[in-house]
Amino acid sequence: MNVFKQLIVSLYSPKDIAATRHQGIGKTILFVFLLSLISIIPSAIYFSNMVTTGVEAAEDMLSSGMPDFEIKNGTLTVESNEPYIQQKDDFTIFLDGTGEMTSTDVELRTQNGFALLKNELVFVADGQSQVSPYSVMEGLAVNKQDFQGLVDSVDASLVIAIPLVVLMIYLFSSAVLFIKVTLFAVFGLLFKNSLQRTLGYRHLWRICAYSITLPTIFFTIMSAFQATVPFGSFISWFVTFLMMYMAIKEVPPEEIIS
Repeated sequence: MNVFKQLIVSLYSPKDIAATRHQGIGKTILFVFLLSLISIIPSAIYFSNMVTTGVEAAEDMLSSGMPDFEIKNGTLTVESNEPYIQQKDDFTIFLDGTGEMTSTDVELRTQNGFALLKNELVFVADGQSQVSPYSVMEGLAVNKQDFQGLVDSVDASLVIAIPLVVLMIYLFSSAVLFIKVTLFAVFGLLFKNSLQRTLGYRHLWRICAYSITLPTIFFTIMSAFQATVPFGSFISWFVTFLMMYMAIKEVPPEEIIS
């Protein structure tokens, strides 16, 4: 059975998951890497679109009448008496030297964007904000022209930067998935003892690698639709334990595995 067919049957068949206890470890490792690759597709696309849209929005803002500004001695000075706001798709950029806007205001007004406020830089991604006061960058002096040069440099490097970041996300996701399989296999020892199955840890590791398929694919789909699942971690662990238990139960009690 090829790895893609195994991916499909692992979504619903504990019997087929149990059969993987006999396959080579290399094929199982390949399957975990494939599962990890599938799981990051929504976040990779979302990240790429967000960065690209953000850079385009910054370029539009700089070329569409944005007032001159300067960040010096930890304070933003803008040649305008009111906040300047530029929106592109679902990405919003704020420029406010009046002190009227706060990081909370920015977070409430956009899910994705960044803001140059009176005394701090605010970056918002998926509704979560990160705030960096200008004061932490001692000696910082930036004006509109400097910012234009920075945006141009970032735009030119996106073709290299985005794939590198996505690769890092993939490697991190793979490492997390391998750790998860390893931990679940430890719990599998309890299941195989309670069910009186003669399985070694290496066999349980293979079974666990396929038992995580259903929750991984489910949460990947939810991520693609940017849907929040209440008690997501609990559901993921419960489904994995359930699939693992049913798969171990499919192993014949009388089978002797060396």
